[in-house]
Amino acid sequence: MTEMKTVGEVLVDLLEANGVEVVFGIPGVHTVELYRGLATSKIRHVTPRHEQGAGFMADGYARVSGKPGVALVITGPGLTNTITAMAQARQDSIPMLVISGVNRRDSLGHGRGLLHELPDQHGMMKTLALYSHTLLNPIDLPLVVDRAFAVLLSGRPGPVHIEIPTDVMALPIESRSGRPAAATRPRSDSETLQKAAILCADAVRPVIICGGGALTAEAEVRQLAEQIGAPVVTTVNARGMLAGHPLRVPASPSLKAVRALLRDADLVLALGTEMGQTDYDLYADGGFPALRNLIRTDIDAAQLARGPQAALSILSSAKTATAGMLAFLPGHAAAKGGAERAEAARKAALKELSAKMQAEIAVIDMIYKALPDCTIVGDSTQAVYAGNLYCDAPRQRSWFNSATGYGALGYAPPAAVGAAVADRGRPVVCLVGDGGFQFSLAEIGSAVDAEAQVIFLVWNNDGYQEIETYMVDSGITPEGVKPSAPDFPMTARAYGVPAERLADVRELPGALAQAAGRSGPSLIEIHQAKTAGVSA
Repeated sequence: MTEMKTVGEVLVDLLEANGVEVVFGIPGVHTVELYRGLATSKIRHVTPRHEQGAGFMADGYARVSGKPGVALVITGPGLTNTITAMAQARQDSIPMLVISGVNRRDSLGHGRGLLHELPDQHGMMKTLALYSHTLLNPIDLPLVVDRAFAVLLSGRPGPVHIEIPTDVMALPIESRSGRPAAATRPRSDSETLQKAAILCADAVRPVIICGGGALTAEAEVRQLAEQIGAPVVTTVNARGMLAGHPLRVPASPSLKAVRALLRDADLVLALGTEMGQTDYDLYADGGFPALRNLIRTDIDAAQLARGPQAALSILSSAKTATAGMLAFLPGHAAAKGGAERAEAARKAALKELSAKMQAEIAVIDMIYKALPDCTIVGDSTQAVYAGNLYCDAPRQRSWFNSATGYGALGYAPPAAVGAAVADRGRPVVCLVGDGGFQFSLAEIGSAVDAEAQVIFLVWNNDGYQEIETYMVDSGITPEGVKPSAPDFPMTARAYGVPAERLADVRELPGALAQAAGRSGPSLIEIHQAKTAGVSA
């Protein structure tokens, strides 16, 4: 006899079949039927304090685990609250599945003033999600879920969306054993890869640039870089690749030293990077050089069609492309001087930064030295901006933040919780400013509930100092840049979280070690004016 279950119960089964272990969400009247099978499943549910937090948690989870993050939210405000997180994921190519409710089928498009009603929720989501589907026929659920995961796993990652009308959620459908969606990634032809290999072999001063799309190809990138003698420049989302390797250049292509390295190169191989402004022209000065013999490898054909113009474009994952090129380079003698060029670029990049930025980078180095296994999740704050320009992270996926791409404030606290849930064996340091922290301050409570080992490291400069400085430099009288802040340690203690404010930055290693010894969250405040040793 065929077993019948509700749509909500089968949805949970299908998520399990696709390897989902955690769902971030806030239940409501418009999603309770989707929770029917959750309590008896193997899936863990983590409750944020705001649906935007659910999306950011899913983002942080995905970046650390390498698997899609899943958020479950109500129709209307629940989904619109999640849109900011989806936009950040879209910009940074982070796989995220958002499942929402929507009002009953016979109400859609009629504007009857139902609770949480939007004029056209699906139409709105189609402009943002890589794929959005309204489940009108319950028997289509397995096909819809399969397609959603296929989109997440096959091309350039980003957010996908499934909405289920409230009158569909409880309908009975046949329960069937699920199987994971098949991923089909583009693979370049052998002739194109051979052309790329020949260009690499002929280069005297090659350089490799790695974006977030190259993370899964670290072993192949290392071998290729050594094979051709190429320094490897890592963007923010690839920072930590080739950690400790003499060919690494953990610095932004927006810096003059890195641009000089690229300008001097007679071949540049760009792997899994959109070459966008927040990595390549952060100061919007238009000074990024034209690249000779640029080879672009990307999983997204549309991205390859955008600038800059490449001598050779390869539609492929970075891992497949680099492995394919290596097959044509056995016994190739590496170009000389690669390690020396990389070292010179590293030194020059760090030297060109201001004394203030160098002091901030020194604090980041202090964090990694105190907690070598930690992951630093950053917000849009001054210390993070400095680290995005130069950060010699100890491993890939150990440094990421929202200060590139979409640039959302309030990202780090919930994303850090998601990161900690994804890897409970490593402490997570949430590096957040006093302004950005107040966007998502209540997520301290989420960290408590999830027993997440998050160390909230508050970089307090009494407001939006980066914006204030920009206004002053632009001849504008600063306005709106001094929001009052709570006593952060006292706020943390109200949640039962141990907290302290440092008198001297030299106290940081000890405070971090003590926090890392706890099973749950902690808070440490550094005040730029009151904590000695922070500013140069």
